[in-house]
Amino acid sequence: MNESLPPLHPTPAASSPKRTGWIVYAVIITFLLFVSLLTNLILFGLIFGSSESSLTTRRSRLEEQFVDGDANARDKIAVIYLTGVITSAGEGTGSDDGMVSLIKEQLRTAVDDPRVKAIVLRINSPGGEVVASDAIYNAVVAARAVKPVVACMDSVAASGAYYVAVGANRIVATDMTITGSIGVIMQTFTFSGLMQKIGVEAHTFKSGKYKDLLNPTREPTPEEEQLVQGLIMEVYNKFVGIVAKERKMNVQQLKDGLADGRILSGRQAKDDGFIDQIGYFDDAVAAAKDLAKIKQAKLIRYLTPFSWRNLFRFSAESRPTKLQLEVAPAELRLETGTLYFLPAYLYR
Repeated sequence: MNESLPPLHPTPAASSPKRTGWIVYAVIITFLLFVSLLTNLILFGLIFGSSESSLTTRRSRLEEQFVDGDANARDKIAVIYLTGVITSAGEGTGSDDGMVSLIKEQLRTAVDDPRVKAIVLRINSPGGEVVASDAIYNAVVAARAVKPVVACMDSVAASGAYYVAVGANRIVATDMTITGSIGVIMQTFTFSGLMQKIGVEAHTFKSGKYKDLLNPTREPTPEEEQLVQGLIMEVYNKFVGIVAKERKMNVQQLKDGLADGRILSGRQAKDDGFIDQIGYFDDAVAAAKDLAKIKQAKLIRYLTPFSWRNLFRFSAESRPTKLQLEVAPAELRLETGTLYFLPAYLYR
């Protein structure tokens, strides 16, 4: 008796689950290796960065970049940029990357380089903090004592930026540059009236009657207003005194005239003796060559080179994303209790 054989069925593929499992394992292992590598790089960067900073106490961290001019010339002119609101942000935090520190380092690097014959300080700033402006001014004066410094004003170089510019041997601005604004401002707000409307009270406990100076929860007393105004006038007198000394002007005539906070065009500034020359960047370079008594030079600028320490410090910081298109913003928020060299059109 013939028995029929059972039909043959193809064997189902059984390897796909195993293959999927191996892919998952490979992804996990790759991720762990990446994390391990990143951790090692961070540790290496921190160790290398700390040892590098200890070994380069005096040596400049900056790299030189060709900008323009005769690339084959031996003599150099260093172009240093002062851009944006002058601030001490980043100073005093263990970092050397604040605006004041970087500009001072660039000036020192240019002075120490025997092939750099002059410095052009290219300014596009509305001014800023009093202490930061004064620190940069003094650094410019120190550099001027060794090599010629020419201040080149772009769109705006007002108040604290003009404070810095007067430290140069010569000031060049376009006829449409906004400059001047010799003055000091400190700003605070009072919302005591609003607090009364919504039924909120503030209780302040203090060790002295001036300890809560500029307290926004109450109106300032006449004594407090006199105290703050005296401080502002002390700083203002120093500002006017420096302008008078550097520009060879009479202090009292300045106070009675154009040193009242008003802004000036470059043409007005030239007519009134606040700058030396109407011109553009090329004219400032020509002035620098003239002061240095050279005919040809290559223009260079200084850049902070890549370092692991800077990369990881930047990555660790939490910074909001911001796109800044204007050097002089339409409105600037001033910090309460901070003195500024700023023109009035920047705030309200």
